[in-house]
Amino acid sequence: MKIKEYIKPSFSLLMLVSGILMKAGSVEWFQNRYVALAWYIAAYLPVGLNVMKEAWVYIKQKDYFSEFTLMTIATLGAFAIGEYPEGVAVMLFYCIGEMFQDKAVDKARNNIKNLVAFRPDKASVIKNGNIITTDPANVNVGDVIEVKPGERIPLDGILLSEASTFNTAALTGESMPQLIEKDHEVLAGMISSDSVVHVSVSRPSSDSAISRILDMVQQATERKAPAELFIRKFARIYTPTVICLAVLTIIIPMVYFMITAGGDIQLYDIGHQLFKWINRALVFLVISCPCALVISIPLGYFGGIGAASSRGILFKGSNYLDAITNIDTVVFDKTGTLTKGIFSVQSIDALSRSTDDMLRYVAAIEANSNHPIAKAIIAYANSNRIDYKDVPVTNLKDISGYGMSADINGINILLGTLKLLAKEGISYPKDLIDTAETIVVCAIDGVYAGHILLADTIKDDAIEAIRLLNNRGINSTEILSGDKQALVDKVAKTLKVTKGYGDLLPEGKVAHIDQLKKDGLKVAFVGDGINDAPVLALSDIGIAMGAMGSDMAIETADIVIQNDRPSRVAEAISIGKRTKKIVHENITMAIGVKVLVMILGLLGIANLWEAVFADVGVALIAILNATRIFLNKNTQN
Repeated sequence: MKIKEYIKPSFSLLMLVSGILMKAGSVEWFQNRYVALAWYIAAYLPVGLNVMKEAWVYIKQKDYFSEFTLMTIATLGAFAIGEYPEGVAVMLFYCIGEMFQDKAVDKARNNIKNLVAFRPDKASVIKNGNIITTDPANVNVGDVIEVKPGERIPLDGILLSEASTFNTAALTGESMPQLIEKDHEVLAGMISSDSVVHVSVSRPSSDSAISRILDMVQQATERKAPAELFIRKFARIYTPTVICLAVLTIIIPMVYFMITAGGDIQLYDIGHQLFKWINRALVFLVISCPCALVISIPLGYFGGIGAASSRGILFKGSNYLDAITNIDTVVFDKTGTLTKGIFSVQSIDALSRSTDDMLRYVAAIEANSNHPIAKAIIAYANSNRIDYKDVPVTNLKDISGYGMSADINGINILLGTLKLLAKEGISYPKDLIDTAETIVVCAIDGVYAGHILLADTIKDDAIEAIRLLNNRGINSTEILSGDKQALVDKVAKTLKVTKGYGDLLPEGKVAHIDQLKKDGLKVAFVGDGINDAPVLALSDIGIAMGAMGSDMAIETADIVIQNDRPSRVAEAISIGKRTKKIVHENITMAIGVKVLVMILGLLGIANLWEAVFADVGVALIAILNATRIFLNKNTQN
């Protein structure tokens, strides 16, 4: 929270406390009624003006009975009967409650900012043999653009170059680089991995893949209505009821007095009675002002947000603590959420040579590549102490989009995809086509020699995450991924997830979440990539992985898991339910005590001091009750 946000309430608090002390200490100059009035007006305005403005805004919208209206009437009533400190205290309590609420959401999400920054802002257009760098918005459909390795494609188009590998994670979330053939579509946001490519633009910048994701984020965010706090709903019933009772407090006794007084009634007596009951009504209004209720609700949520933060879970607002308690379906992205996004060798199948020999040859060749698969194989070889560094590799060739070719001691070795073997006319076991994992095949002197299987590593607590969700009554869990269906099915089976859906682009994920919501389910989506931003915004609760997740996902999400542990999702639900229970206890207590004191006030038994004492006492109990959320250390089981 910025320091300037403390200035107004701090000033009002200082003025209030000093005024009370000067009154109690019989400071001579402060005993003048007009001096005291001016003093407390100065204390009131910094915290009261905004509330009065809000009341006026709601009144113009024909919402006459908001909590802002109640605050305004009650505090002006306090000033009218000379109870200045109480009038200031009501607004100060309200301002403090709002500060607690604002603190939880002081870093409000900007759903668009990071995605706009992510979108490429330059395009290299080929015209008359020259390359012209320009804004993508200036590029026309049919223009040819050049994209170098490591650069992001600025516009959707058709690949004119030979087959090439692209990093598509920004759009599909697919963990492995994707081979795209000549004359096939490439999308804005993809990254060319291994060669310079030429692309014929097929859509203008405004219709590109990245722009469509941007639009989906905007639309999904607009479709998610913010949760309404209880105090606002309560005020629509409570405020008119209190005002009516205050009016009746004047009318009924006056009517009774007029009837029973008979013909001897004097104007003085009418004025005396009227002043008496107006004073009683104003005292009732001040008593009715729900200070303890106002402060107990945000304090309860603040306690929940604080407890969650200490466990590496960041709630971006108190409404999400409420909303997460209603979740009945949790949907996970796969790569980076349930898996580490780091590939490792799962198995090696060697035919004509030993496993160590084949791994030695493969590692020696892959040592010349920076591809993620190559790095995973090298890491595996090193961990198994395979000596590959002295193996003589000659005639090394990169077969773009297919793999590599090299000679070792006069032996020709091919490494790469199944398409490489098919291209070279080398037969291989057909059951390899249905393999879920990523596969690197090896051929020696034109004969299939074996293969290496690689897969993304499942996070250590992923299985535990699903178990904990089941324990909390969340029996519907799903995986949505851009990876191929066979791999998603395998991960879903390992984790005991209810359903898994693969081969999905962002549009497919959005459609799936939208359908779940139409079916009446309350959906939480857990993701980490830019491609997850639309579904994070559309779902009832969006949860992002904060350590490795993209800035866009973190900005769009309602909750951020700061340590990337999926098991924290179940813990977030537990903290939400515990917080909601404590808040409801505080609401019940605050309303119960308030109603009791109001009745005593109507009967003339309770005065303002007793009302203030009741409010302060209830607020203190509410504060202590809110801290109970921190006492439950074992929220993981």
